[in-house]
Amino acid sequence: MIRGTTQLVAIIGSPIAQVKSPENFNAWFDAAGADLAMVPMDVRAGELDACLALLRGWQNLRGCVVTVPYKQAFATRVDALSRRAAALGAVNVVRREADGRLVADMVDGLGFLGAAQAHGFAPAGARAVVVGAGGVGSAIAYALCEAGVGSLALLDVDAGRQARLAAVLRNGFPEVDLQLECASLAGVDLLVNATPVGMGDTGALPLDPALLQTLGATAHVADVVTSPVVTPLLELARTRGCTVQTGPEMAKAQLGHLGVAMGVMPESHA
Repeated sequence: MIRGTTQLVAIIGSPIAQVKSPENFNAWFDAAGADLAMVPMDVRAGELDACLALLRGWQNLRGCVVTVPYKQAFATRVDALSRRAAALGAVNVVRREADGRLVADMVDGLGFLGAAQAHGFAPAGARAVVVGAGGVGSAIAYALCEAGVGSLALLDVDAGRQARLAAVLRNGFPEVDLQLECASLAGVDLLVNATPVGMGDTGALPLDPALLQTLGATAHVADVVTSPVVTPLLELARTRGCTVQTGPEMAKAQLGHLGVAMGVMPESHA
């Protein structure tokens, strides 16, 4: 029940009808007995500046989650960015301060990392491969470097996008052995598909099947695709004895980080 006392959070994107965050957050708020509610906002691109002006003056708004296609656009319009959001040029969560200032962060990678660690993945010194240097892939790669991986192979069909992210990671984490190709997956501790490949019923794989045959049983394999839950990549990984991590697991693990970043949940929930 939304009351006059209810503090609100928003999720902003377009189209917005397909997002699951409102039901997930509102169930979480209800279970916690919090007088909070999430509302979806489908905003036209030409109205983003007006939207941010509204957010600054919306006094019972605690913050918002930012989803496609506005993660980069918000990064250029808020009042302050975390170090990782500034480096990546993208945000997915905004906290509204009491004076109306908007402070943003990018926690996609933290949610991913939390889900991976729940499976027993230990990032310190690990060998990781991330397929996809777009928004979610960038956040995951950055979080892995923050967590101390020893080496990271960053793969993307878009060479320009791959090079831009590589430059960010080399600047921020010179100690990480960063590679832009991968001849074998033998000995890899983590393989992540951060692309849409595998979505729907196409049966597509994000890497050459011959390369995937070099994957060892000790690897943890993760996919950000949420439908199907078990993608062709994860099906193949299971046949090779790997532990697997689904897209919905990442989304669930991220709830706490989003809540903390907006100031609606304590640090213990992250």
